[in-house]
Amino acid sequence: MNGIAIEYRPMVATDYEQVAQIYQQGIATGNATFQQNIPTWEDWDESHLKNCRTVGIMDNKIVGWAALTAVSSRCVYAGVAEVSVYVATNYRGLKIGTKLLEYQIEESEASNIWTLQAGIFPENIASIKIHEQLGFRIVGKREKIGKMNGKWRDTLLLERRSVKIGVE
Repeated sequence: MNGIAIEYRPMVATDYEQVAQIYQQGIATGNATFQQNIPTWEDWDESHLKNCRTVGIMDNKIVGWAALTAVSSRCVYAGVAEVSVYVATNYRGLKIGTKLLEYQIEESEASNIWTLQAGIFPENIASIKIHEQLGFRIVGKREKIGKMNGKWRDTLLLERRSVKIGVE
């Protein structure tokens, strides 16, 4: 990465203040999430898988993060998770999102997850490209799936099937 030194490690609870700041930057773009408010650590922690949480660190500062959320509590979907990837505004374009997503793929397969999915606003071209570069494919468009600021929004549903897990 052009000599840029970035460390990647599992996320811990004490990272959440910086993680939340990056999440807020994503919310501010209007094209990253339907979420309008930052959840408390407790709510965020409860809604995300305990493993498969990664942060990217540069100059002792968290510059990006990624985590997985279960798509269902039903046991038949235990190997399916939704991925979230966020990069701090000032660090976009440095391939941090790509590396975080690569780590999520590796970690998910080590955790016996066979399908990753992502719901991405069609306007978020950079995110779509990163996912496609790493083997995700668009499997559908969810029209008017939710309202944001009084306006209906669509999302694209992307999916990546593992070539290692669940292939029997």
